[in-house]
Amino acid sequence: MTDLLSSAFATRVAAARDAFRAGTTKPITWRLRQLTALRRMLLEQGSALEDALASDLGKSPTESQMSEIGVVVGEIDNTIRHLRRWLRPKRVSVPLSVAPAAARVVREPLGVVLVIGPWNYPVQLALVPLAGALAAGNAVLLKPSELAPATSALLARLIPEYLDRSAVAVIEGGVDETTELLTEKFDHIFFTGNARVGRIVAHAAAEHLTPVTLELGGKSPVYVHDDADPAEIADRLVFGKFLNAGQTCVAPDYVLATPETARRLLPHLQDAVSRLYGDDPQASPDYGRIVNDRQFSRLSALLDGVRADIGGTTDKATRYIAPTIVDGVGTDAPLMQEEIFGPILPIVHVSGVDQAIEVISAREKPLALYLFTESRAIVRRFLRDTSSGAFGVSIPAAHLLVPGLPFGGVGESGMGRYHGEFSIDTFSHHKAVLSKPTRPDTLKLIYPPFTARREALIRLFVARTAKRRR
Repeated sequence: MTDLLSSAFATRVAAARDAFRAGTTKPITWRLRQLTALRRMLLEQGSALEDALASDLGKSPTESQMSEIGVVVGEIDNTIRHLRRWLRPKRVSVPLSVAPAAARVVREPLGVVLVIGPWNYPVQLALVPLAGALAAGNAVLLKPSELAPATSALLARLIPEYLDRSAVAVIEGGVDETTELLTEKFDHIFFTGNARVGRIVAHAAAEHLTPVTLELGGKSPVYVHDDADPAEIADRLVFGKFLNAGQTCVAPDYVLATPETARRLLPHLQDAVSRLYGDDPQASPDYGRIVNDRQFSRLSALLDGVRADIGGTTDKATRYIAPTIVDGVGTDAPLMQEEIFGPILPIVHVSGVDQAIEVISAREKPLALYLFTESRAIVRRFLRDTSSGAFGVSIPAAHLLVPGLPFGGVGESGMGRYHGEFSIDTFSHHKAVLSKPTRPDTLKLIYPPFTARREALIRLFVARTAKRRR
């Protein structure tokens, strides 16, 4: 079986490489056609994508349009609008030592890119990097997550209908298929998932010295300062946390607040849950479900012996876990040991800003950090004294909607970035190009043999250059 997989994957990678080497993917007209076709697929097949997402994750049609399809369409529109400008060579100045000359940076496509998508946003987090790789002029193999089987199967059927089959392919399968696929040589691997699998991907890529972009996760904290109005922030906090039933890499993972602030915040969080999902969220058409039994069991175990202040109920038959908030959680509690990635929000009591920063800094760098405060000084303090992939003031999980902002982690939460022009950077090589006329050949002044006259000229030039840079 392994030999058959290896042969099939080698054939697909070779076909994509042949298309790239033939120059198929390089013209900007081809890139724009693929982006336009991908956009058309999303709009024409919106209902089918909604059904697949409902089957895999219990997402409502509106949530699917907002957080999956709409995000990709917006990213494509922004890329189409600016792509020609982004691809223009960038001229740079040259020093006197090589003048007269012209220097520029040219973005060239890398070759064959592997995109491995996750299950939690199986449309958005597969197709946004796909769009970036195509816009940069690459051939692409897309591997959707087998944990979102309906969406994976649909993408495998639709993408060959809309995109250039010679340069774009979808490969389905689970761990065995992905493991075998990673033995092939790619020019870039883009992976979205957890840090454990990210290490496996990075190790496999290292065998071929293949660069990787790893979009991982982590425990993204929220600090609510005493000056924040709980009535004003509760909806934003609840929406950011419980969207997609908490299965969002940039969702708030835990809240830091003083005991008094937590006490004032709790009733407003309860009101917000009711406003957004009704008194019985299990009956709400807008509240999702846990992706599979394994994840449900993991999350349910985190609630064993825990007294929830809000929610806490579960239903294994439908993989439902209520929007749950637990106040007064210790930093050594099970809820604080790893990324929750579900609809459970612990509140950890701290004495104030200093201790909040200590708690955050003692952990791995998160994918995002959120702050609710009216104080600019506190905002500056957190920006200076913490490190995270992104930083949100008074709004969680929304930075990925801004095309001009890079999306990516730092340290344990990932490496690399994408979205907008940052995607073009990720999927391109920045080639240095220097052009110098042969006449006049000013370089003769620095060729050996180094006579006394030439040595004096060189020393004078170095001294004047150093003086200008002071």
